[in-house]
Amino acid sequence: VQLVESGGGLVQPGGSLRLSCHASGFPFSTNCMAWFRQAPGKEREGVARITSAGDSSYYSTSVKGRFTISQDNAKNTVYLQMSSLKPEDTATYYCAAAIGVHCILTTWYIPSYKHWGQGTQVTVS
Repeated sequence: VQLVESGGGLVQPGGSLRLSCHASGFPFSTNCMAWFRQAPGKEREGVARITSAGDSSYYSTSVKGRFTISQDNAKNTVYLQMSSLKPEDTATYYCAAAIGVHCILTTWYIPSYKHWGQGTQVTVS
């Protein structure tokens, strides 16, 4: 199982970025794919998650209305479109997968996600 994130970088406040997470080594269907983030000195927090069928998505209150999670089953890829970025969005963003589990069950409970990417840095300044 491998999750590889890309798309991080430096952006000005109010700007946009799109993160990608390419998944391999497991069936892309019937999973929950999520984005978490961790800022220095803070706990890892859930940002957005989506069922691999794409029929349900969930967002943290801090990003709802600004971030959009989507998935492309044909490419085994999950995206996080981030808009209206704020300095407080600065963090390392991680892609995570809960294989065979619906997102309504995983919630933001980190142990639910058995597979993680290496992270990609997003800096808003």
